[in-house]
Amino acid sequence: MLYDAIFFDLDGTVIDSLQDIADAVNYTMRHFGFPLWEPQALKPHLGWGVGTLMKRILPQASEARREEILAFYKPYYAVHAGDKSRPFEGVLPMLERLKADGLTLAILSNKPDAAVQPLAEQYFSGLMDLSAGEVEGVRRKPCPDMLEAAARKLGVDLKRCLYVGDSEVDIDTARNAAIDCVCVSWGFRSREQLRAAGAATIIDLPWELVEIVEQA
Repeated sequence: MLYDAIFFDLDGTVIDSLQDIADAVNYTMRHFGFPLWEPQALKPHLGWGVGTLMKRILPQASEARREEILAFYKPYYAVHAGDKSRPFEGVLPMLERLKADGLTLAILSNKPDAAVQPLAEQYFSGLMDLSAGEVEGVRRKPCPDMLEAAARKLGVDLKRCLYVGDSEVDIDTARNAAIDCVCVSWGFRSREQLRAAGAATIIDLPWELVEIVEQA
């Protein structure tokens, strides 16, 4: 096979987490007296990490105010990140097949690591060789740092890794790491948005990834 490892984005790629994110955002907005958000309206603002999310949905707030809001949001979301989130249909069989094929699998997310770890353990125990979220000292995607660090930890050649995601953030991340990218159409961006962002390969069903990898 062409690839030794596959790195996955988390939100919108392997788990449907939109409602839990929206619930945590609105719990926070309500606490601070800001207008609430419909889940679908949040989609364009997701993918860069929660710090950027708050900048985008609260442009009127000062940096100090946003830090206060983040300090409230993060621990709440870490506790409630798995309330309604679930793997997308077909994702678990896809991961099981890729694992059986001998591939190294990892989740690399801009979501805070405190939320990534319990979600990965809850839904992907035994399937992921590494799960990592946002931590201090490692630049967020689309910088390639997380991918480079994961490749080192896992002992794989980054050039033989494939990246799978659902947004322009993921397309840019793979490009910055100089590796191939597969985008999924069931996440936070439409097929049209992915094409406009430069996606070369878009899949509509999880099993299509197995076919791509096994035929590469």
